[in-house]
Amino acid sequence: MEIIRSITELKQVISTIKNDQQTIGFVPTMGFLHEGHLALVEAARAETDQVILSIFVNPLQFGENEDFDQYPRNEANDLQLARKHGVDYVFIPEVNEMYPESIGVSMTVTQRIGVLCDRSRPGHFSGVLTVLTKLFHLVQSDFAYFGNKDAQQIAIVDLLITDLNFPIKLRMIPTVREDDGLAKSSRNVNLSDSERKEAPALYQALVHGKQVMIDGERSADKIEEEISRFLNERTSGKVDYVELLSFPNLEPIRATDHQVIIALAVQFKKARLIDNIIFNI
Repeated sequence: MEIIRSITELKQVISTIKNDQQTIGFVPTMGFLHEGHLALVEAARAETDQVILSIFVNPLQFGENEDFDQYPRNEANDLQLARKHGVDYVFIPEVNEMYPESIGVSMTVTQRIGVLCDRSRPGHFSGVLTVLTKLFHLVQSDFAYFGNKDAQQIAIVDLLITDLNFPIKLRMIPTVREDDGLAKSSRNVNLSDSERKEAPALYQALVHGKQVMIDGERSADKIEEEISRFLNERTSGKVDYVELLSFPNLEPIRATDHQVIIALAVQFKKARLIDNIIFNI
C-alpha cells in the first residue's frame, strides 16, 4: 500500500494506472475508519484493479458551531485498517494542499436539497460537492463507493455525476450496523454511555415507521409524527428532523413513486446521528 500526500504525486500514480489500462475504485472518506468504510473498500476490491481511499476532513462542509475541530481522527489506525483490507493507495492531503488559496469557484445544488440535513446544515452540501468534484477529477475512478447511511449525500452525488457527465459509476453500499442496529459512524465515539444505550432507538424508530406505512398509513405527516413520538419516548436527544420522501429525488411522495426513504437525525450532547431506511412501496 502506498501513501500519497500531494496532488502532484497522485496525478503521477493515476497516469501510470491509466496507462496500464487498469480500473480504479474510489472510496472517499473523512477517516476514523470503521466497518462501514471497510465494506466500501471490500466492494471496490471485488470489482476493480486498484482501490484508492482518500482521508480528508473537509472544512468546507462544516458550518459554524459544528464539530470540525472535534471530528475524530486516527491516521495510524486508519492506515493499518486500509492496508489490512487491501487498499492500494491512500490519499491523505493537508487542507492547504486541497485548498491552497481562497476558493474562487463554488459549487451549488438546486435539486434534492431543502430537506433532511440540508435544512439544518446550510452550505454543507456545497462543501461536499466542491471537494468531491476536485477528488473525482484527480482520481479519475471508474467507480465511486458510498454508504447508504448518508442517503442525501448519495442522492446529490448521483446528481453531480449525472449533470456534470463524470464517467463514474456510483455504487451504493448498504449501511453497516452494530448488533443492536445502530448505524456505524465515526461520531458514535462521542456518545456518553447512557446515550449509547439509547441510540439503537433510531433504527427501531425507522423500522416502526416503515411498518406503519406497510399497514396502510400514507400520510407523511402522521408517519413522521409517530416516529418523532417513538424517539422522544426512548432517547434524551433532540430530534432534528424526521422525513418521509421519494428516493432519490427527495420530494413529497406521489402515487406514482415506488421507492421512498424515511430519514432522521437526532442531536445528542456531543454527537449528531443520522440514519435512514430506503424501501419500495
